[in-house]
Amino acid sequence: MTEEERIFNGILFSPGHHDLKAIKLRSHNLSSQYSRTFEDQAEEREALLMQILGRKGERCFIQGPIFFHYGVHTEIGNHFFANYNLTVQDDAKVTIGDHVSFGPNVTIVTPVHPFIASERRQMLDQNGEPKSLCYAKPVTIGNDVWISANVTVCGGVTIGDGCVIGAGSVVTQDIPEGSFAAGVPCRVIRPITESDSMRYKPEILADCSIIE
Repeated sequence: MTEEERIFNGILFSPGHHDLKAIKLRSHNLSSQYSRTFEDQAEEREALLMQILGRKGERCFIQGPIFFHYGVHTEIGNHFFANYNLTVQDDAKVTIGDHVSFGPNVTIVTPVHPFIASERRQMLDQNGEPKSLCYAKPVTIGNDVWISANVTVCGGVTIGDGCVIGAGSVVTQDIPEGSFAAGVPCRVIRPITESDSMRYKPEILADCSIIE
């Protein structure tokens, strides 16, 4: 079993393994290159994103600067928008659905480190060699999700379709679809209902209208 397969199986792996370091170095360098581009360098940005992710949906715009740890462990759907300073520490798989928007400073983190200090320093790997080891949990974000500014999504979390996550939240547990959730740790505040429609906010809707 490769170290990358160990990640996907949710068991301890060595982040310092040369195979993983090669994937991360490539992603780090490409992320840095993307972050140095200008917003109107659309074709160059598109090409760099394809190199970082390997695949992505249509109409994907990421403001930058960005940081992808592995890049190829992240899958992004159609009509994705991310504001400034997106960080995706995608040791485990990160899956993002369609029509998802991120505010500035959103962070997704999948790795988990041991609580016991001595175990964080070193453990014995599958070959009996002392190594720094950790494990990782995947993150899944559904369709039509809005994640506000300064939100951290932790490993093992699934955010259901149609959710809104309030600014500054730390998401440590699953959020059911159609929920407004916020806080540290993030908790469901209430369901999102028809009463949240902009049609009931005429002072904000002004001379605009809802598509029926």
